[in-house]
Amino acid sequence: MLSFRFGTVGSPLGTPKKPGGSVGAIQFSKSLGLDAMELGWVQSVRVSEETCAAIRAVAVAEDVALSVHAPYFINLNANDEEWPKSRQRLMDAAYYGNLAGATDIIFHPGSYFEQAPAEVLKVAIPRLAGCVEELRAAGNLVTLRPETMGKSAMLGSLEDTLEMAHAIPGVLPCLDFAHLHARPGDGSLNSYDEWMVVLEQYARVLGEHALQTLHIHLSGIEYGPKGEKNHLSVAESDLKLVDLFRALKSMRAGGRILCESPIMEEDALLMKRLWQEVQA
Repeated sequence: MLSFRFGTVGSPLGTPKKPGGSVGAIQFSKSLGLDAMELGWVQSVRVSEETCAAIRAVAVAEDVALSVHAPYFINLNANDEEWPKSRQRLMDAAYYGNLAGATDIIFHPGSYFEQAPAEVLKVAIPRLAGCVEELRAAGNLVTLRPETMGKSAMLGSLEDTLEMAHAIPGVLPCLDFAHLHARPGDGSLNSYDEWMVVLEQYARVLGEHALQTLHIHLSGIEYGPKGEKNHLSVAESDLKLVDLFRALKSMRAGGRILCESPIMEEDALLMKRLWQEVQA
């Protein structure tokens, strides 16, 4: 039994035209041997309740676990004028995602705007807590997951996401390990020992049980001194996947690994195979 489900962020590239859409993408994912998928609602949430019902039904039938990548234009540190729009994007992703059977809503938490992280979190945490409160009042149990970001100017260091998750029940990080590797800009965070430190910190802040429900984004990555530049295929990147997977195994971690490389389903299957080899 694999302790991780594998899939893609967005529809696999080879998804056939018919039936197409998310329904076709879920069926195609399953046919490849993938059992998770992240609905890529990254520009806006434009989906009907009927479509959500169809997505939910096929995901249940195929046993494919769903999450949603909310629109990119969300910023927990937006000014007072912009924040209501950001908030609505996150709430729409959570509302329609829940209808579609997604359990987790992934989002980019925003920018520091050259402020100190601690000051930004004083704004971000109450705003995010308000979102969870409204969702729970409506009976919506999705987990909101701020993603670890690949540029040092962005809200979304490991510490930022852990602090948000620790402060708010119903919030957990989305660990993008490629972003974590790129963020320092110097090629660090790429060895078994370094990944163990990250995972031990995660367990210390959120409890060992939280390691069983990790939501991971993974790809190759190109970076410079300021962090992430582009996602790459695994083969083109210096990311040491086997070291990472060995650390995940050592920590008895589980959950979902979603691939964001330019050849996503191909690399998702490569990741699944490497994980099985590490497990063996």
